[in-house]
Amino acid sequence: MNILQLIQNCQVEWKTLGEVAEYIRGLTYNKGNESSDNIGYRVLRANNITLSTNTLNFDDVKFVKFETKVKPSQKLYKDDILISAASGSREHVGKVAFIDQDLDYYFGGFMGVIRCSDEILPRYLFHILTGNLFNDYLNEVLNSSTINNLNSRVMHAFKIPIPPLEAQRKIVQVLDNFTELTAELTAELTAELTARKKQYEYYRNLLLDFNNPTSRGNWFFQSKKPFSDGLEVEWKSLGEVTLPTKNIKWKETNDIYRYIDLTSVNRENHSIGETIEISSTNAPSRAQKLIEKNDVIFATTRPTQLRFALIDDEFNGEVASTGYCVLRANPNKVLFRWIYHHLGTTKFKNFLEENQSGSAYPAVSDSKVKEYVIPIPPLETQAQIVAILDKFDTLTHSISEGLPREIELRQKQYEYYRELLLDFNMES
Repeated sequence: MNILQLIQNCQVEWKTLGEVAEYIRGLTYNKGNESSDNIGYRVLRANNITLSTNTLNFDDVKFVKFETKVKPSQKLYKDDILISAASGSREHVGKVAFIDQDLDYYFGGFMGVIRCSDEILPRYLFHILTGNLFNDYLNEVLNSSTINNLNSRVMHAFKIPIPPLEAQRKIVQVLDNFTELTAELTAELTAELTARKKQYEYYRNLLLDFNNPTSRGNWFFQSKKPFSDGLEVEWKSLGEVTLPTKNIKWKETNDIYRYIDLTSVNRENHSIGETIEISSTNAPSRAQKLIEKNDVIFATTRPTQLRFALIDDEFNGEVASTGYCVLRANPNKVLFRWIYHHLGTTKFKNFLEENQSGSAYPAVSDSKVKEYVIPIPPLETQAQIVAILDKFDTLTHSISEGLPREIELRQKQYEYYRELLLDFNMES
């Protein structure tokens, strides 16, 4: 009998989580309990669950002083399911991670732990909690104006299909094998993606460095035409090869614009994500920057994070935060993508490190960014180099093309089989 036949033929009871598991909320503490020297109890919070993989990470672990009151039940043990019970972001409420061994960590007050009875396997419940059944339940209850976190009443009321333990074990075995395979494939693809990024960064630094003798002999590596030491190259600041831009004057318009905030630009692939609509009635400040197609915007707050993007048709004529330096290429002197690629170089990042100011929120001025000097070869030469770098850029950063898409497909395969194997209905 195969796994699908077993599921179809077995008896399934529907029980609430409160009937088959215990739900425990984490320890609460105040600012005075926090340890500044990383000595004390280690506490995991919502940020320690990676949403995309439902796994633990140990980035930015909080420490609280040993005199803080903690309960043994608020420590993490093997077979616990850690869950984010409250968050400012809806997508993070309900994310879970499975604890596969006893840990010397506690969990915070915005977190919860689910501990299973003998009726249900912890890994079976974990897979349930990562699937559509639980997500649909959360969407229903969290839309209520009176519920904004996963309290005991909400969690205890969640109904779960409970097949016999034999069926649970077989379902877990299939899904765990698939999870392991997905993790292996994702690790391989991620390693390849990392290698491609390093390759892109290497050639970007090489092709754009006209001071380096090695570069001068290699930047034209895909062309039969050799590099000529007599090639005319000028050195100009970004300010010398860009055109002036304007800020919007809200008193002169009642139009509605899409607004690119500092968080709208993805640092990894330099794409523009979520934006909001603003007008004179809700603008965050008196001035925002009008942008046009082919502008390059660069975030001047925390500049070494290299948060920059290229404006396409979708955002032509919209506005960007004053936290961006807008670089509008003078087409008679420089290609806009020549500027774009230079902003990702190690040389530019070093320039920013030397010229940023402030400790808590380091920043660099627009005028300082425009002092950065780049080589300006003939436009034909710029186009040839840009064509090479664009191929690397597409491969490493595009969501619809290249390796990130492959990683996404692997995850969707697991999700498909998870929903297939856990598709019990109330009549079962």
